[in-house]
Amino acid sequence: MSIHKLTLSGVQKIREHLQQSLVLPDLENRPRRIDIDPDEDIPEPDSLDALGDLFRAATVPEEVLSAPNTNGRWFLSSVNPGAGLNRVPGLNLKPDYRLVPYLLRTIDRGIGQVWAVPESESSTAELETVLEQAGLTRQNPPRPAHALEHPLLAVEGDRSPTSYVIASIFCRELKEFGALGEDSNWLHHRLVAAIPPQVKWNWKVEPPKDLAPKVKVFEDGRAAVDFYSCRVTPPISLVRHLDQYPAEHYTPQSVDRVIATAIR
Repeated sequence: MSIHKLTLSGVQKIREHLQQSLVLPDLENRPRRIDIDPDEDIPEPDSLDALGDLFRAATVPEEVLSAPNTNGRWFLSSVNPGAGLNRVPGLNLKPDYRLVPYLLRTIDRGIGQVWAVPESESSTAELETVLEQAGLTRQNPPRPAHALEHPLLAVEGDRSPTSYVIASIFCRELKEFGALGEDSNWLHHRLVAAIPPQVKWNWKVEPPKDLAPKVKVFEDGRAAVDFYSCRVTPPISLVRHLDQYPAEHYTPQSVDRVIATAIR
């Protein structure tokens, strides 16, 4: 087994890059009424990229696609969550897959759901057909046919220590994708490499001596990522994140454990 330490600044840069690639257009993040000219001839989008062009033009014909709304109905997002992986080292999306996001919005809250779908089955028409299924709720999001159980099953890499850290951060960013208001959690966490001294802590475990991000790589191909974050809004807490990766893929078994809480 080998242990690799990473710099906090390096991991923070990875997170910032991934967050920037997952920014939602305002029309989807906080939908509003869009007035459509009934005489305007608008071509039907045949891909998520074309769908994004319509959103950016702020023209959302109801008969062509499921419009963003604040009524608690799921709709298809134009964002490509896999785009950010194209510019990070050691990790990338498999060429025959696409990450497909759906969003649900109410007035002051929101959630998202990202699936990995074969590229051959990711046309806008196919992805929007799922929205017609009965029984869609916050707990039962739309799921395209042949979507993988976990989006990171569509990810491949060079098995380097950095690739595992990217996978761990990306996994959490995808889980939080589209979250608004009370549905946000990871958004309030800041990565740390030392115990924040400005807070008096109530420890639930023995205080760790080393909070630097680490990757353990085992001889049989397995790996483990260990890092810490501080939730900076109430309930203020210190959290240890431990991800274990099998040798076959980049889908982790994750444990996020609160190890200390702020004393009021």
